[in-house]
Amino acid sequence: MKNTVVTGIGITAPNGLGVEAYWDATLAGKSGIEDIKRFDAGGYPAGLAGEVPDFRAEEHLPGRLIAQTDHMTRLALVAADWALQDAGVDPAAWDPFDMGVVTAASAGGFEFGQRELQNLWSKGGSYVSAYQSFAWFYAVNTGQISIRNGMRGPSGVIVSDQAGGLDALAQARRQIRKGSRLIVSGGVDGSICPWGHVAQWAGGRLSTSRDAERAYLPFDAAAAGHVPGEGGALLVLEEAGAAQERGAAVYGAVRGYAATFDPRPGSGRPPGLRRAVELALADAGLAAGEVDVVFADAAAVPALDRVEAQALAAVFGPGEVAVTAPKTMVGRLLSGAASLDVATALLALRDGIIPPTVNVTADPAHRLDLVTGRARTARLENALVLARGYGGFNSALVVSRSAP
Repeated sequence: MKNTVVTGIGITAPNGLGVEAYWDATLAGKSGIEDIKRFDAGGYPAGLAGEVPDFRAEEHLPGRLIAQTDHMTRLALVAADWALQDAGVDPAAWDPFDMGVVTAASAGGFEFGQRELQNLWSKGGSYVSAYQSFAWFYAVNTGQISIRNGMRGPSGVIVSDQAGGLDALAQARRQIRKGSRLIVSGGVDGSICPWGHVAQWAGGRLSTSRDAERAYLPFDAAAAGHVPGEGGALLVLEEAGAAQERGAAVYGAVRGYAATFDPRPGSGRPPGLRRAVELALADAGLAAGEVDVVFADAAAVPALDRVEAQALAAVFGPGEVAVTAPKTMVGRLLSGAASLDVATALLALRDGIIPPTVNVTADPAHRLDLVTGRARTARLENALVLARGYGGFNSALVVSRSAP
């Protein structure tokens, strides 16, 4: 079986642009959650978000791409550029059919779509951009990244929210095992616009707090919903032997993965998260005691927090594994959330340090060893990343410092 390793990371996050800026901010507990600036949210029930700061697309992308892309896609294109640079990959020097792209998306280019629909309703069809035909589409990030970098190998998109970032990486691993040399994968998402904000509000899980330090509190007795965000991470995945042959630096290996679905409400059957964890560990060939840290989904909805805490206690034992949720500094980034957690986990493995879950006082009822307050140094070899999507999707992915 071919081993899949990560050789490059590109991050566009609410608390940092680029790997090191993000990592420094995350270790320091610096939050990027603030009042929404992309539109006037004063009249909305929820008014906080994790917005990517100081991002000027024109400094990174040609004007022709800016005209035809949503803000989310611009973030993704830059993250892909940075990931490839980090991996030491010049796409022009590679066979186009050896490279592919698999991303996750929850909504596509919502802000672009809202603007063009407003033009349609208020001015007429002749005022709608021709780029609307694809700028809104779920697969637009995959398409634009592949076109920009001449990548013509196996590609795709996973349409999902939180769990999608892990599912995309798993699909990329499948393509590597089938013979692809390189896949750019992960998720960069965002719909911080009135249309997107209302759509998220309709899900019933947004926090209404206007206090940035008290709005997103997973595993806290005061948990009352999450804060949305934008951004995420894209990773360069390669076959371990090929990466070694070209002398690439390696962050770690994608070791195991599994996905499950929760049963129909009222069925009496247990939630599927525990099963996803057990299957991912089995796929990785690891025992529960070999996992050093868990990057939690951290829904901040009391019932969902309870399910996650119970699953971890059942698999690892109460308080027997370190748990963290650095997404409390950025918000829940839809399909960008889990891939950012994977990138964070790889950085934690690299440096032997677990980033904190900020602002949270862990509820003892959850029986978790939650890393709060400040970062914790530790010997780290294997990390588990969890993600759950709206409607009962569960995904679990194991990354390790080295391939088995």
